[in-house]
Amino acid sequence: MGVLLVRRATTADLNAAADTLADAFEGYSWTRHVLPEEDYEERLRALQFLYLRYAQKHGIVAITDDCDGVIALLPPHAPDPDGDMVKQIVALHGDRLDRLDQAPSSPDAWRLETLGVRPASQGRGIAGALLEFALSAIAERGAYEVRLETSDARNVSLYARHGFRVVSHSEKAAGPQIWRMSAALEGRREDRGAPVP
Repeated sequence: MGVLLVRRATTADLNAAADTLADAFEGYSWTRHVLPEEDYEERLRALQFLYLRYAQKHGIVAITDDCDGVIALLPPHAPDPDGDMVKQIVALHGDRLDRLDQAPSSPDAWRLETLGVRPASQGRGIAGALLEFALSAIAERGAYEVRLETSDARNVSLYARHGFRVVSHSEKAAGPQIWRMSAALEGRREDRGAPVP
């Protein structure tokens, strides 16, 4: 296996990145829970594109060079989505909008919004390479903590290998389990070279 190349995504990459995330999350329990069955794949892909465009504008989106993996993070003071984006999000979630349940954000923590790898490319270290790149990039921008949520137990061990710890775990009668995790980034500023803009 060759060296995995990870880079910041450009606007031209967002369509391919949304396709990758839609493929990666097609069977994900949380997206299956919060998006209607009708036109599920189209809704999922459209939602991923909306969030990627927002994250690229206000945070960081990175991809592998072949776009088989994507990661997006937002800083603690990212602005609220504009009215048009909110309308699109509401329409895409349809009658499952009330199932959205996000933990309150920390005033100082970055949020890892999404990390996805195409199923056919999993097991090649792509998720780890994306995490290393993105965590170092936000550390260079002054981040001290990053938080995330996952509904897949397999992801918990992946994130734990990269310095995350579980801060809460919830199980509900209806809906998927949710693990909330956090990582301190002190020390990463020295891990890589020049700052990422």
